[in-house]
Amino acid sequence: MDRPPAMFIADSLGLDFLNSVATPVDTPVDWLDDGNGLIDWLTQAKLVPADELDALKARARPGELDKAADQARDLREWFRGFVLEHAGRPLAAEALRELGPLNSLLERDEAYSRIEARHDDGNHGLALRMTRRWQSPQSLLLPIGEALAKFVCEEDFADVKACEGHNCTMLFVDHTRRRARRWCTMAVCGNRAKQAAHRDRLKHRH
Repeated sequence: MDRPPAMFIADSLGLDFLNSVATPVDTPVDWLDDGNGLIDWLTQAKLVPADELDALKARARPGELDKAADQARDLREWFRGFVLEHAGRPLAAEALRELGPLNSLLERDEAYSRIEARHDDGNHGLALRMTRRWQSPQSLLLPIGEALAKFVCEEDFADVKACEGHNCTMLFVDHTRRRARRWCTMAVCGNRAKQAAHRDRLKHRH
């Protein structure tokens, strides 16, 4: 299936994951509707090194990546319920009780640190980097789990908003200074709202 490029508009990868199913322009798109979609989304999100994705794709047995995509969609819908329940006010410590599924996922991680050559800013020293063993297609869920956990622990749920666009399902964290953001993007929903308001004004003039 031809999907448009994934949308990363939430100011938080955890919420961008929830926005991997959305109705950006009238037609719903699910970027995780099969194994290839999951790989594409992870590539665009830069959550898994491209060479690891290629290796996993080459190793995977038929249906394995689709099964990982099924699990990713289940995780997404569970997490959407959690976010919508708590959005709009600071997250209380009691919410930890509801995060069992996410902690269970994080416990499966096979991450380790490794000293590697540093390749940034012309600096050629050494750097300690976190990496993980990508044993199976299921391990693709681990960096997603990490992004969700970071979102839960680092963002203020009082700043989580839903786009006000008609039919839009996108969520985002409002980091604007006055917390005045209303749209997923001005280019899509903001402009449509402006046009609708303009049409309304014209109608009421007659």
